[in-house]
Amino acid sequence: QVQLVESGGGSVQPGGSLKLSCLVSQSTYNRYCMGWFRQTPGKEREGVAAITTDDRATYAASVRGRFTISRDKAKNTLNLQMINLKPEDTAMYYCAAFGSYCYSTRLQEDEYDDWGQGTQVTVSS
Repeated sequence: QVQLVESGGGSVQPGGSLKLSCLVSQSTYNRYCMGWFRQTPGKEREGVAAITTDDRATYAASVRGRFTISRDKAKNTLNLQMINLKPEDTAMYYCAAFGSYCYSTRLQEDEYDDWGQGTQVTVSS
C-alpha cells in the first residue's frame, strides 16, 4: 500500500497564497492519476484538482485559474499551488491516489483508492 502525507496548510488572509505538498511513498505513483480534494464540516468531500498519467490537469470551476496541480517526480511529491485564496477555500485538503495508469481526468472521490490524512487551510481576515 502507498502512504500519502500532506503538508503546507495554514492560515492566510484573503488574496494570499499557499503551496500544499503530498509526499508519496512509492515512485510508481508518479505515473498514476492523483488528485486534491477538500472538505468542510457538513459537506461532502469535493474534487479540487486532478492530474493524469500524461500530466494533463483538470480543475473544479471554483478554483480554475487560481490553483495549479503539479508533480515533482524527483521528490515523489504532488503539489497544489494556491493563489488569490478566498474564504470559501477554507477546508481540510486531502491528497488522493487513483492507483493505476489513467488517461482521463479524475475529480470524483469514489474513484480514488488511497488518501492522506489531510492538511487544514484557513482563509480569513
